[in-house]
Amino acid sequence: MKLLVVGGAGYIGSHMVKYLSQMGHSVTTLDNLSTGYQDAVKYGQFIEGDIADSTRLDLIFSETQFDAVMHFASNIEVGESVIDPGKYYKNNLSNTLNLLDAMVRHGVKKFIFSSTAAIFGEPSSDLIDEKHPKNPINPYGKSKLMVEQALEDYELAHELESVCLRYFNAAGADINGELGERHSPETHLIPLILQAASGRRDVIRIFGTNYNTTDGSCVRDYIHILDLCSAHLLALNKLNQGSGSKRYNLGNGSGFSVIEVINAAKFITKKDFKVIHADRRIGDPATLVADSTLAKSDLGWQPKYADLKTILAHAWVWEKYLQGVGGT
Repeated sequence: MKLLVVGGAGYIGSHMVKYLSQMGHSVTTLDNLSTGYQDAVKYGQFIEGDIADSTRLDLIFSETQFDAVMHFASNIEVGESVIDPGKYYKNNLSNTLNLLDAMVRHGVKKFIFSSTAAIFGEPSSDLIDEKHPKNPINPYGKSKLMVEQALEDYELAHELESVCLRYFNAAGADINGELGERHSPETHLIPLILQAASGRRDVIRIFGTNYNTTDGSCVRDYIHILDLCSAHLLALNKLNQGSGSKRYNLGNGSGFSVIEVINAAKFITKKDFKVIHADRRIGDPATLVADSTLAKSDLGWQPKYADLKTILAHAWVWEKYLQGVGGT
């Protein structure tokens, strides 16, 4: 297939571009490099540009008849979305609608959307399936849910079919050490812990140790980046088989506590580092774990790298590389 990957210079997008290319597909990356890195696009064609630019989109779609578009170009920081909601509604919602309109003008009918577990808001159960109530509590989650809702209307009006994949916590890195997580600033737990192990960070804080969990720290569902990539391609293949639009939750289906992740990281890296207990953060639920039964049954998807130590080992190779080149 000829595929356009929007946001293909970012963490998830760059791994997706490599995966698609290795599977024999022709990939074009479009990225404005606001948070991504051009040197992460090691496969296919790269175009620097923004999905807010309708003229640029029309030129891109005129030059290549794409079979589908994959979207990874959203802003993702929950805290920032509360402080600057306009940024999130403009990029995550308005700019995505601009992209969809360009697809409609050029007859591209298949869309894979990188959504989020944040659309569910405060969990009403430990295991979250697709039927869980959708009550996002921040502009980030709201903007993603709005896109999901808009996609339903675009299908009715324009026969544009979509699959929305709701991630929980993407983690890990390319198994060959070629790609990995490079956010600036970094806010995700596993890379923060590994930065402490490598000496690039002084301390790790555990926000809350009195939750109703086995060890008192928050429990989260970590899914390996390569397992995410396989789910995306399976979803696109299913869409091409005439399945119609779908929505799936993606996770390992088992959670790990913050303390478990820290202890596993110390084991993998053979490094000790300072850990501080801090107060809970507002809005942090005790447990967030995906029920991915539907994705497994519909797509035949099965995570290959579900073991926490495997996820950490792959991410550690990447962290040591970043340590050697001076970080981000």
